[in-house]
Amino acid sequence: MSGVVTGDAVVLGLRPARLPSRALALLLDLVVVWAVFLLVTLGLTMATASLDAAARTAVSIASFLLVLVGAPIAVETLSHGRSLGKLACGLRVVRDDGGPIRFRHALVRGAMGVVEILMTFGVVACIASLVSERGRRIGDVFAGTLVVRERVPAARASVLPPPPPWLAGRFAELDLSAVPDGLWLEIRQYLTRMRQLDPEVGRRIAERLADELVARTGTPPPAGVPAAAYLAGVVGERQARDARRAFAPSPSPSPQPSPSPSPYPQPSPSVRPAEQPPAVEPGRSTGFAPPA
Repeated sequence: MSGVVTGDAVVLGLRPARLPSRALALLLDLVVVWAVFLLVTLGLTMATASLDAAARTAVSIASFLLVLVGAPIAVETLSHGRSLGKLACGLRVVRDDGGPIRFRHALVRGAMGVVEILMTFGVVACIASLVSERGRRIGDVFAGTLVVRERVPAARASVLPPPPPWLAGRFAELDLSAVPDGLWLEIRQYLTRMRQLDPEVGRRIAERLADELVARTGTPPPAGVPAAAYLAGVVGERQARDARRAFAPSPSPSPQPSPSPSPYPQPSPSVRPAEQPPAVEPGRSTGFAPPA
């Protein structure tokens, strides 16, 4: 089963979901949605008993659109691709490049779902999913989305490499509040796959991601630090902050990282700055030094 490939030729550790798991998730979603629709219809029938036939028809159509069409779109948008059925089956809707979906993706999927799922009882969706190499239905093709499996065996899960030991504590004062989740996802996916990339391609991707990260934080990296090492150091700092928030702080000092072999080249001590350089404007080139 092939993975997801981004426009930068990065192979992501995402496995497309196939028809059985997608059908089970869809069945759970339809049970919940139809149950809500029947309850809403029953309530509206009792509330609009005194209205004429045209008004009752208009209310019925509005309830159909809001519950059976609008509700799934709202759930996928707010949950970033995890409906109740997909959450139970360990599935998620993502963009073709592996990023989280937005309202326009959920809207196209929901609009096409009325035709290929509701009006044809799922026959068109099943045929399209069987024919597609990655199990996509017509709504996924038009929306540019893909349903992937989030639960993968531990042996096949990608391992994030540790940050370079010589960058420990260098980003303790860095403001990471403006970095979006989508950029964190791209950085993590690059770090887990960087050894599988061509060195030149990997260097360009690392510099692009590092420039975006610098633009979000407003602080340039230490001089002479390669872009890949900078990304790993900042991700390590974010993980350390998350761990401190999740667990009670300990009075004992945190252990230093073990000097295990690192994939990042260590710069010479002569290029390490004595103090942090001034902030740069977003979008300005930071001049990352390529790895030796």
